[in-house]
Amino acid sequence: MTALFRRRRAVVDGGPGTSGPARVDPRTKNLTKRLRPGDVAVIDHEDLDRVSAEALVACRPAAVLNAARSTSGRYPNLGPGILVEAGIPLVDDLGPAVMSVREGQQLRLEGAEVHTGDRLVAEGTVQDASTVEANLDKAREGLSVQLEAFAVNTMDYVHRERDLLVNGVGVPKVRTTFEGRHALVVVRGYHYKEDLAMLRSYIREYRPLLIGVDGGADAIIEAGLRPDMIVGDMDSVSDKALTSGAEIVVHAYRDGRAPGQRRVEDLGVEHVVFPATGTSEDVAMLLADDLGAELIVAVGTHDTMIEFLDKGRAGMASTFLTRLRVGSKLIDAKGVSRLYRTRISTWQLVILALAGLLALFVALATTNVGQTTFGLAGAWFDDLVNFFRSLVGIAPAPTT
Repeated sequence: MTALFRRRRAVVDGGPGTSGPARVDPRTKNLTKRLRPGDVAVIDHEDLDRVSAEALVACRPAAVLNAARSTSGRYPNLGPGILVEAGIPLVDDLGPAVMSVREGQQLRLEGAEVHTGDRLVAEGTVQDASTVEANLDKAREGLSVQLEAFAVNTMDYVHRERDLLVNGVGVPKVRTTFEGRHALVVVRGYHYKEDLAMLRSYIREYRPLLIGVDGGADAIIEAGLRPDMIVGDMDSVSDKALTSGAEIVVHAYRDGRAPGQRRVEDLGVEHVVFPATGTSEDVAMLLADDLGAELIVAVGTHDTMIEFLDKGRAGMASTFLTRLRVGSKLIDAKGVSRLYRTRISTWQLVILALAGLLALFVALATTNVGQTTFGLAGAWFDDLVNFFRSLVGIAPAPTT
């Protein structure tokens, strides 16, 4: 994070002129669906994560107002730094009063104070490069506690899900055929857009089954593709994706409760229910593995402690053990766009093309065939010039 602020220490003071219509939602991922440039985003998001911050930046709001603390100190989350780096004013710890603002109400930010008209709505803490860095330093001290919690969570998951992990007990029957095929599991995680774009040639050649995990299905559609299957609790996937013809697998709790099932039923879409502990991306991988997928390629999935804390989960045992179960079948494509990027500029390509044409010209000029070709081309050009001269009443040029 320190390097991030060295590149650009943007000081955000939320001074006069920072104003706009309020867009209010306690769930950031829902808010970004309707947030427009110039709006003021009002959220209630403790420990603002990287993916949510990047989605906010893409919407280009005038400011982000957080009722909660953007960094609580549990772990070093990257969201606040991303907003500050983008030059977007961030005021957090405003309290529940700011969530009472009406949708579309005009807000004005003056330092740490939020006003509507002449009324003070709430006062919080302005975040800038220095405060974000200080918060991260304090949060790093709490990682040992989180690591211990992950270890405990892992043992608990083994006890609860050993039949599913070892024998595949509980995996539902689906109509999609996985046997002998590749499966591409897409999650809206870090760098998912860039990584999905880098895999286009692989998708064209191998035609893998495209599995969208909740909002990952929309990512597949945005890339100009169609998902074959959607797995998740259906809280962040669009109706367009759910009605795209993909097979729907609703991830349910172990006791059978499936909050997302009602939504799918209301849309009249056929579906199956998969009760399992863990994350929906784990469920997608276990399903593909158990049904005979030859290879599983994962894009945007979560596999580190920071990423799981960013996701708001108390532990990563499900993913840790799922990856042990899937084993060598799993190819993690997350970050492939950062691993390789072309370093050839447009000008370099132009110069290379010109050099190639020059080499071709020289090669032709030294052969009889090339000289004959150039002679014919020259005669054709002379005829064309004389034709246009005759059109305007000028005598043809003398031939040599």
